[in-house]
Amino acid sequence: MAEYGRRRRASESSPRRPGRGSIPNEGGLRNLGDQVDAQGPAGDMGTAGDMGTVDPSTSSGVTANEAGLAALGEAMHRAQKGRRAGRRPRKVRSRRKRILRRVALISLAVVLVVLGSGAGYAYYLTHDLHRVQVQGLNSALTTGQEAGSENILMVGSTSRCALTVQNAAYGLCSQGVNGVNSDVIMILHADPAHHQLALLSIPRDLFIPNARSTGPNKIDAGLYQGLTQLVAAIEEDFGIPIQHAVSLNFDQFANIVDALGGINMSFPESVFDAESGLNVQAATCVHLDGTQALQVVRARHLQYDAPGTTTADAEYWPQEVQSDLARINRDHEFLRVLATAVAKKGLGDPITDLDLINSVKADLTFDQSWSVSDMANLVLAFHSVNIDSVPQLTLPVAVVTDPDGSDGSLIYQGGNYGDVEFPSQAQDQSVIDQVLGIGATTDSMTGSALPTPSSVTVSVMNGTGAANQASDTSAALAALGFHTVGVGDTPAVGDVAETVVYYGSRDSATEAAAESVARSMSGSVVIAYDPSQVVDGAQVTVVTGTQFAVNAPATSIAPTGGGSTTTPTSSSTPSSTPTSTSTSSGAIDTPSASNPSLAPWDPRACSAGATPTAPVPNET
Repeated sequence: MAEYGRRRRASESSPRRPGRGSIPNEGGLRNLGDQVDAQGPAGDMGTAGDMGTVDPSTSSGVTANEAGLAALGEAMHRAQKGRRAGRRPRKVRSRRKRILRRVALISLAVVLVVLGSGAGYAYYLTHDLHRVQVQGLNSALTTGQEAGSENILMVGSTSRCALTVQNAAYGLCSQGVNGVNSDVIMILHADPAHHQLALLSIPRDLFIPNARSTGPNKIDAGLYQGLTQLVAAIEEDFGIPIQHAVSLNFDQFANIVDALGGINMSFPESVFDAESGLNVQAATCVHLDGTQALQVVRARHLQYDAPGTTTADAEYWPQEVQSDLARINRDHEFLRVLATAVAKKGLGDPITDLDLINSVKADLTFDQSWSVSDMANLVLAFHSVNIDSVPQLTLPVAVVTDPDGSDGSLIYQGGNYGDVEFPSQAQDQSVIDQVLGIGATTDSMTGSALPTPSSVTVSVMNGTGAANQASDTSAALAALGFHTVGVGDTPAVGDVAETVVYYGSRDSATEAAAESVARSMSGSVVIAYDPSQVVDGAQVTVVTGTQFAVNAPATSIAPTGGGSTTTPTSSSTPSSTPTSTSTSSGAIDTPSASNPSLAPWDPRACSAGATPTAPVPNET
């Protein structure tokens, strides 16, 4: 991460102009946040369900100088109307350029910085935010390696029925396009103590045990049960503590781009996606409006005019093979472009930016516990971060390519789940550790040290029917020092299955025990909370799957014949060092990269000085 400039504070006795890295009226902003929070988010929320929204008319709290703040907000509206007919206030533009020259919080930053940019309007805006009850959120950690950091779950919803105005470009609710899934799942890790940000994307087709309260599914299916379930899935299956959650829909995203006046992207090759609506001929730099930008970030069935293609009809062009994984990579590039556009637009005076403010607040939904002062503090800590210095990573996954007799679709307990991806341990854990800023011996949920293997009790169940799989796995875990207490068999869930490390209690010690076992394995391995699966009085039960291995003990072998010292690795053949590797039918692909390069056809930032043109559609 790049070093941050020091923020100069004005003394109480000698007011000073804000420094280059500061936000106007920073002290007033902090005070405002405290005043607004004095009203109490819980009092505003009541006991609404997971999708309930706040009703300002029922609020019983009292905010300091409420009448004055509300009047100031209304005065800002009147001032804005007058400004449109008159001259722009002097020095506003140069100040705005200084404030967010290097913004890093992408679309979320827009609403957060707006909250922090003007006291009166911040009060006005907080009474217009959508709030939902989200259960299971963690408090900010106060000890361990993650002390003071926060993980913010950011979700893009596909719900068409939730849109205020229906748009045929997205599919109409009235025509049966009524699914509620998460098109985009990102976790923003913010560590103010070390001035670090990191962004982690989770592929939507990743198959996990706790996707829904009813059991396994693709992770994007969790949003159907609300943000509470998606938070639970991420915490229970990946060990990532979530402090806050925010969701946005199609309209909100497109409105941000339109409020910025559109964005510019370069198209090295002509591209087409019949499902998202993307259809752009190759051009050095193309100007996109909000709807067209949405087509770029939603494209996961993309076709491209590769060199040597003989037809001009885009519908017959080659199709990229990575689908959602390729889309995520394009989305990360788009966020860099969007951040640059926000920086150029600038956000320093709410009176001059009400269009942008209104575009982001209408359909953005926050959890009930995220206070205005916390949002303001987040802005003040990170408003000057360079987007290029923020790691944007994707959780590595293994595509399930050829389940027996199902034409590539996963069959799980008789149900057809279509194209899916499996987790990839230890690559997943390494990326999670990188995002959270922790080491391999640290419990990701608490930031404390993991338990020693000898303190963890483990049982193993054979979940595939492969000969001796449970006993071999148990022996391999025992060789690592785990206290193994039983083996057995359980019915197979299908021809291809994940290995699941189940734990039966949400207390931190039991979760840490499961994480310790999972970190001792590789392959398609995932942890999951499910008391019904834990047997033999163990803390943790491993149900074996199609492709996994238990890591060999880190014991060095003395070199012979001038060779170098080596460390044994897992093997499918028995040895004096017990290891366990299941056989693989080739149905699970190699893990994807956490930070891949753009493909030759992917849209990207325009080169400096390029003149944007209107998009020209391909022949179809």
